[in-house]
Amino acid sequence: MLIVTGYVYVEPPDVAEFAADIQVLAHSAKQRGGGTFYAVAVDDRAAGRLLVVERWRDQASLTAHLDAPETLTFVERWRGRMRGDLRKYDAANERTLFDE
Repeated sequence: MLIVTGYVYVEPPDVAEFAADIQVLAHSAKQRGGGTFYAVAVDDRAAGRLLVVERWRDQASLTAHLDAPETLTFVERWRGRMRGDLRKYDAANERTLFDE
């Protein structure tokens, strides 16, 4: 499993528009398969900072998402108006919070 997490930054007046656009993208990603979790939340509206958390079954699923037409359209629409600090992590040994 892969976990993608980090922040995306937009201009504060663009937060609502960006959040709406990325929710549409998240819905598409969930429908495509391979993504087990995709969420974006406004972390600091005044700073234009949004928290992104995604879980993908494998690299092929993530690559399919990144190459999908709706993802490419989203990136092109926001090119130059967003910047991000997103990281990808390989995850193994998944368990509940209180399991050791």
